[in-house]
This record gives sequence, C-alpha cells and structure tokens, in this order.
Amino acid sequence: MRKKIIVLDDYENSYEKLSDWSKIKAAADVEIFNQPLYGQELLKTLEKAHALVLMRDRTPLPASLIDQLSHLEYVVFTGTRNLALDAAALKQRNIPISHTEWGPSKDSTAELTWALILGLHKRLVEQNQLLTQQAWRNEHSLLPVLKGRTLGLIGLGEIGSRVAKVALAFGMKVVTWSPNMTPARAEAVGAESVSLDELLQQSDIVSLHIVASATTKGLLNQEKLALMKKDALLINTSRSTLVDTHALVVALNDRTIGGAAIDVFDAEPLVADHPLRNTPNTLLTPHLGFVAQPVFESFTKGVVECLEAWLNGQPVIRPLP
Repeated sequence: MRKKIIVLDDYENSYEKLSDWSKIKAAADVEIFNQPLYGQELLKTLEKAHALVLMRDRTPLPASLIDQLSHLEYVVFTGTRNLALDAAALKQRNIPISHTEWGPSKDSTAELTWALILGLHKRLVEQNQLLTQQAWRNEHSLLPVLKGRTLGLIGLGEIGSRVAKVALAFGMKVVTWSPNMTPARAEAVGAESVSLDELLQQSDIVSLHIVASATTKGLLNQEKLALMKKDALLINTSRSTLVDTHALVVALNDRTIGGAAIDVFDAEPLVADHPLRNTPNTLLTPHLGFVAQPVFESFTKGVVECLEAWLNGQPVIRPLP
C-alpha cells in the first residue's frame, strides 16, 4: 500500500519550488496545503496520513489530535524547535519525529527587526501614503534621529547581539535584560545590563529577542507597558506570547506608548478584524522574520531528505531527542 504524506501550511508555495519531490511522489501520495486548516477540516485531512510535515509551529499538533490519527507513522517539522507539537504524545506511540536545519534565519530576523525599527521610527508607510495620495509631508515628517537614543533589548542571544551591533553603528546606547543576563555578557557586545523595569523606563525603542516559555509568557503586560516612555516604540519579531496583546492594543489606542511594529501574532494568519489592524502608529508584517529564500531552501531540502529516508526504510534523519 502506498503511503500518504500530508504537508501543511506551505503559505509560500516553497516545497516544490525549492526542492525535488519526484522520488517521494513516485513512492507515495503527497498532498501539499497552502492555506491553514482548522477543526474538523484539519482532522479529516490528517486522518489517513502516514506521514505529516509541519511548517514550524503554524499548525499545533496536540495530544488530543494525535490520538485521533490512527495511521500516523512519522512526523517532520521545519527548524529545530516546535513549541506547538506534543512530542511526548508522539513518542508514547513510538512515532519518530525529525526536524530540519535552520539556515540563516537569525540573520533574516535581525534584518527584519531593523527594517521595522527604521520603518516605524521614520513613519515610512505614512510618508509613502502621502505621496501616493498626491500630498507632501505632514506634522509627523519632523522626526528625531537615532543617534544618542537608547535601544532596549529584551534578550541578547544571537539575534539580539546582531541587532545591538547595528544600534551601536547608529550611535545609539544599548541596554539589555534577560533572566540570565550578566554585566559581562552585555559588555561583550557593547551593551549595559539593567533590570527589566529600568530598560522599559530608559528606552526609546524596546525590541524583544527572548525565548518564549512559561516564565516569559505575558512578560510585557499592562503594568510593564505603563513603564515605557510615552513616545517609545515597541518591536516584536520574537513571539507574540511575550506581550499581552490586549494590553498593547489599549496602550496604542490610549497613546501611552508611541507605536509598535509587530511581526508575530497570537493566531496566524491575522484575522481580518483584529484590533491591531486599526491601532495608531502600528506597523504590521505577516511573520516574515524567518521567511527568506535560503532559510526555506534549508527547510524544504531537509524535509525531502527525511521523507526519502523514511520511505526507503533507512534510519531516521535528525531525530528529535
């Protein structure tokens, strides 16, 4: 019997464009879905799947769903970490899990972070709209420069460190905080270690680059957002769970902060009536941080490699520990 492989959430139509699926399609039936699936539609699609390919954590795979997939034999996800996958439930059924390599996603996320900072700081979308509407400048055209301003980085890992270097090149002061931050770690990249409250109070721009976890969920809530300067900007290219979305919407509408640039959302794709679509001085992008051609080349080729090995009865490639 031919195996059935279901590939979810290929919004970018990348799998067949960037890798060769001919050997897989010769040995198995493959369905690739380019739009998100939910509820009963998702269950009906997955019920007959022998192998499942997940694009990062776009579609959650909890134990309640796994329990209903009686034919499932193998799962592959892109990247190296999937917080929406119940790995324990799969392992309990002895279903192997593979993942791909990352590619230069940290570089692409750092680039997007600065695109958002500059776009929001310079109000580029608003200024562009003036010209497309046959107008010329407005009261928001007189803007400050970044030199001498303070960038607060919540998290100083590989991405945060890259962002810090650009800030220093602009002549900005960089302060940083994370649960395990030390003065030496901060100093190594030219930053200053401060408390979270101090960071929020001092920074003209706050950018999030910390791992999402149970301890960091809702890190920036109503109380913390209230510490920010009235004209400060918030940038999030990390994870939506780090910020209380309702509190952020209120802060933007009440203009207790200056603006926000957001690339990550509680539910994706972002629903049409989401309040962030209408908050003032808000720049939104559709989770583009890791969406770059070399990253997706690594993703798609890694998936093909894993599936071909599985179909040929070879050892599992890059198994999840």
